[in-house]
Amino acid sequence: MYQASQIRRFEIKQGSSKLIYGIGTDICDIRRIARAVERHGERFALKILTEAEFQTYQSRSARFADRGIRFLATRFSVKEAFSKAIGLGMRMPMWWTRCEVAKLASGQPTLKLHGELLEWFDAKGLKAHVSLSDESDYATSYVIVEDEK
Repeated sequence: MYQASQIRRFEIKQGSSKLIYGIGTDICDIRRIARAVERHGERFALKILTEAEFQTYQSRSARFADRGIRFLATRFSVKEAFSKAIGLGMRMPMWWTRCEVAKLASGQPTLKLHGELLEWFDAKGLKAHVSLSDESDYATSYVIVEDEK
């Protein structure tokens, strides 16, 4: 049993209107992504990645093929989780190449949206938080989208 002094209390500031808009999570089998690349080659990566992501994918793949596949799997996973968090799945304005996984100077992952998806997201006053990881055979991600209006 917890003592009252051990329980942290979180209070919402009066007048704050931040709400959770959506939560998305995804786990991706990295071996499945590797098989897709074997079958379809770079066409598969080009379908999933933005230009900037594709350049990183190519440079990582050139050094170690496994690193490129892991990079592609984590991006696939984040975009799936994000599509779930915004409640659209993979239908317009959400599309693979309109959502880019970038990182802040601190290394923290963030999303950089493009085109119609960016317009839709901004019009709704949304903000996304991303976490991603990979280990052995799996990549996983978690996205929380806040409504800041």
